[in-house]
Amino acid sequence: MAWFYLLVAGILEIGWATLLKQSYGFTRLWPSVGAAVFMVASLGLLSLSLRTLPLGTAYLIWTGIGAIGSFAVGIIVFGEPATALRLLAAALVTSGLVLMKVAS
Repeated sequence: MAWFYLLVAGILEIGWATLLKQSYGFTRLWPSVGAAVFMVASLGLLSLSLRTLPLGTAYLIWTGIGAIGSFAVGIIVFGEPATALRLLAAALVTSGLVLMKVAS
């Protein structure tokens, strides 16, 4: 169950990062509220996963899911560049996440 909590926490991190961008520095109410709700929910689920998972593993996977997911949202939703170097960097981060999961 801890891995499920961690996965959902990572997905919620993608959500709050996306809403944070849409809040324009907390100047728009509803994206700001949504970001805050997603942040609290993400941290809560991360906390639940830490009951059984090692801190380093859980934190790395949580931030990795958020980073790679936010990277993808940036490209797909916000039209950020998908250059070869950026994609390579994302692939390396993803490889690290997979290795960490396998090592656990």
